[in-house]
Amino acid sequence: MPIKIKPLSPEHAVRWDAFVRACPQATFFHLSAWQDIVRTVFRHRTFFLFAERDGDIIAVLPLAEVKSRLFGHALTSLPFCVYGGIAAAEEAGDEAVALLEQEADALARKLGVQHLEYRNLDRIRHEDWPRQDLYVTFRKEILPEVEANMLAIPRKQRAMVRKGIKNGLVSHVDADVERFFALYSDNVLRHGTPALPKKFFQRLKATFGDDCEVLTVTDADGRLLSSVLSFYFRDEVLPYYAGDDVAARELAANDFKYWELMRRACERGCKVFDYGRSKIGTGPYSFKKNWGFEPQPLSYEYRLYKRDGVPQNNPMNPKYRAFIALWKRLPLGVANAIGPHIVRNLG
Repeated sequence: MPIKIKPLSPEHAVRWDAFVRACPQATFFHLSAWQDIVRTVFRHRTFFLFAERDGDIIAVLPLAEVKSRLFGHALTSLPFCVYGGIAAAEEAGDEAVALLEQEADALARKLGVQHLEYRNLDRIRHEDWPRQDLYVTFRKEILPEVEANMLAIPRKQRAMVRKGIKNGLVSHVDADVERFFALYSDNVLRHGTPALPKKFFQRLKATFGDDCEVLTVTDADGRLLSSVLSFYFRDEVLPYYAGDDVAARELAANDFKYWELMRRACERGCKVFDYGRSKIGTGPYSFKKNWGFEPQPLSYEYRLYKRDGVPQNNPMNPKYRAFIALWKRLPLGVANAIGPHIVRNLG
């Protein structure tokens, strides 16, 4: 039977997600719900494509167009997601992948984008395409026993976790994103970057339910210290967005927070702790290495149409230093009002 390339529509969503959950190449960010989230929260056009043979979905490719005067014009799989690109079943063969790529290329040319970006987790498909070497990810096995995971943490970092426990810190699973957003928005302001809108996190919680969990750490008196929003997918836990109070470091609240997440994930039966993407040479990069995680290069690849090189829309770019310094001085309310209009175009 010939392979057909089709756009995702609501009647295909159940089959799409069943394929994603079964396909080893697929990630949490390939789920169909991201189409509506990206389209309605950030107002970007989405193009979720799948390859079908004899009535069966055999490969998927979620794409979204991000068009900005400041940051350029791109077709990306997938903005606001650290992993993307084509996820194909083993039996799909090269033809399904090639047909999806042909469709993406034709779409990119029709839209007039400057580049097409695939945020692959671990698979380079085009050795001759430019790649982004700035990002790595950190993934590690969760051992079956809670105490074994504690002992697997390097000694100095384990001492920080025990410090948090000794300080009487408490972890809570929140029913909403209110406490998380208060810590997150203040945290990103201190770092000089715009916050994503609260409605984005509310939508994530409403859409993914128990697979989107907010874990918040307080001291014994209930003072907010640190919070993390995580995703659960198959047998993995992915801490994805986080925020903390200025007092968190002294009390080892961040160390305690990630240990509590790992402990709870172990008890839930998870087998992989995905610490997520970090930029090489940054504080988060060092923090994750201190936990005994080894960096794994991310296979981001680009097809350039109207660019001479890979875009660098990130805080490491020297041209954004003045903006970052200015942003840090804004009142929190002003930053939260303006930020979403900027960050929607960064993706």
